[in-house]
Amino acid sequence: MKAFVMKEIGRVGFLEKPVPRPGPNDAVVRTTRALICTSDSHTVQGGIGPRENLTLGHEAVGVVHEVGGEVKDFKPGDRVLVGAITPDWGDLNSQNGHPSQSGGALGGFQFANLKDGVFAEYFHVNDADANLAKIPESISDADAVYCADMLSTGFMGAEHGAIPIGGTVAVVAQGPVGLMATAGARLRGAGLIIGVESVPSRQKLARTYGADEIVDFTKEDVVERIMELTGGQGVDTAIEALGADVTFQTCVKVTKPGGTVSNTGYFGEGEFVRIPRVEWGVGMADKTIATGLCPGGRLRMERLLRILAGGRVDPSHLTTHEFRFDDMERAFEVSDKKLEDVVKVMITF
Repeated sequence: MKAFVMKEIGRVGFLEKPVPRPGPNDAVVRTTRALICTSDSHTVQGGIGPRENLTLGHEAVGVVHEVGGEVKDFKPGDRVLVGAITPDWGDLNSQNGHPSQSGGALGGFQFANLKDGVFAEYFHVNDADANLAKIPESISDADAVYCADMLSTGFMGAEHGAIPIGGTVAVVAQGPVGLMATAGARLRGAGLIIGVESVPSRQKLARTYGADEIVDFTKEDVVERIMELTGGQGVDTAIEALGADVTFQTCVKVTKPGGTVSNTGYFGEGEFVRIPRVEWGVGMADKTIATGLCPGGRLRMERLLRILAGGRVDPSHLTTHEFRFDDMERAFEVSDKKLEDVVKVMITF
């Protein structure tokens, strides 16, 4: 089969690989749609260390090709979604309520990290009964694939943010995850949602997904403006959706005492992330910093599919570019270099 791989740090391309075979509890899925993520760029740049001929990608849907002998709930021909995170559900961290960290920190992040990812004609899924979800007939592959990561991660930002009904929320950066965090904040009942973004097309999308106010960091001081919009109090919840030191500091500064900073960003470079001392109340302002890795698993995916089936969120607005798998090198370049006002790149197999 054809696979799109990280050949080494900074270099990608196609490679022929054998079609994977499932273990007793596993499945092999024929890919139909996939999405390119900024995390793929971080990986290629060396964010998780060197990798040689590792198949990239962690957001995909497809059709079950083969299952292991112990798989009970899925069969060849089923149209399925698999989360970007595929935990080992027997691991102690999973049993302790943190399946995304199974096997150690970030251990649930297996695709394009610990094993080959989904940018291939077929991909392997561990623990199939627990990590696959059937896609309802009413939902297209092009919509369902957004549940794998973007909805799951963005909504996690809202969930971990402890948003009170009617509360105030700032979502810093309106990329795909930030936009879904904005949508998640609206679903959680926020009374005021402030999106921080400078790109006009993303500002428009932010309003589509629920932002009441937009703060453009190229035109005004973000902290001052958010404090003004909240009557000097700061927000109940600040969601960091970029993965940069400056945006993390902004989140700490704009969060009121007793509020929550919810981090969804991938900090792919630098040795430290700084916490502004004074705005942190010199360590005593009762500000919670919550972190998380995209939740995975069948139950999570089924819940997200239910959101789509009910028409509560339409992720299709995120797709700005679509390429065939044969054109993957150009597709990755567009996503990696943020060309052509890209938001999200869809790959069709």
